Amino acid sequence: MALAQYMTLQLLANAVVDTVATDGGRITPPEILTFLGKLRMLEGVPFNNLVPDEELLPNESIRFFHLDRAWSDALVQGALSVATTNSVERAQLEQLYPTIESEVDEVEREYRAPGGEPVLRGPAGPVSGFLLRSAAVAGWPGLHVRAYKNEPEAGDTEIADEGDPSRIKLLRLERLSPAVLLALFDGIPKVLHIEEPRQGIQFGVNLETNARTKRTSATVPARNVETGNYVNGAGVEQELPTRAAQIPVRFRRGAAGVLDLSNTARGFADASATGMSTAPGDPVNGAEFAMQMIRFPYRQIFAQDVATTATQNDAFKPTLASVSARYTSVLKKKIRED
Repeated sequence: MALAQYMTLQLLANAVVDTVATDGGRITPPEILTFLGKLRMLEGVPFNNLVPDEELLPNESIRFFHLDRAWSDALVQGALSVATTNSVERAQLEQLYPTIESEVDEVEREYRAPGGEPVLRGPAGPVSGFLLRSAAVAGWPGLHVRAYKNEPEAGDTEIADEGDPSRIKLLRLERLSPAVLLALFDGIPKVLHIEEPRQGIQFGVNLETNARTKRTSATVPARNVETGNYVNGAGVEQELPTRAAQIPVRFRRGAAGVLDLSNTARGFADASATGMSTAPGDPVNGAEFAMQMIRFPYRQIFAQDVATTATQNDAFKPTLASVSARYTSVLKKKIRED
């Protein structure tokens, strides 16, 4: 342990042993409680103490866990015991452990407190969480993570605030590296949603690589440009993009990732039942092109019930209206905060 860190812990421990009740009825000074609360939330704990081997968290994987209260309490007690040099000091500090731990319980729940969320009180309960290692973490730093006691109605089209009774409080959400995300929950969720930011509407394509030729092709699911709904080749509306007709997307030769707009637009015009104008020589306009290229946020749902996971992942179908409403809600909240 570095000398500066040791001296800091020593000062903290001495302050706890020598302190009297503070103004709030707590025996532990606020600065020490903040430090211990962060420690309970694993802040400052080396990553190799959480994941001892890289193979336990391979690329594109997620690992769920329970936080052992005995382990985290021992971590707090170890930090406080740094300054004890004899059995008398240790005995004096041990008598304070129950009171200190109950105070840290409250501060732990204040570690992450979005504006307007009611603060939870009382003894701390079980803490669970996950570690996610994925390119999605690096690609979308603002991933939405929501935990529920039960699956919300309407597939969570309208996101409930963290103070909603159906939600489980998110204690910590932090990127430990560009591709690793850590989350801690104040309880054990039955359903977990991980979703791309809804306010980030974007263009995108589906890529598929031929196993034999190793060539990659790109497509987009066909939409009726008048309604925004997915359609198959016969014009029948489909709930899922995988069941819609797939329109080919072209890229420029020798320029990977650069769209060939003319050929792609021609493919959109040739697609049937999309509501586009089919008059000879009538070009695809910008709105029609955007409607076919737009990609809604993706959501991955995890649930203790496998049937729930499959059903809800299929049922989640954002629309232009719901994404627009979410974007407006986020914008209004930002304006109020500013």
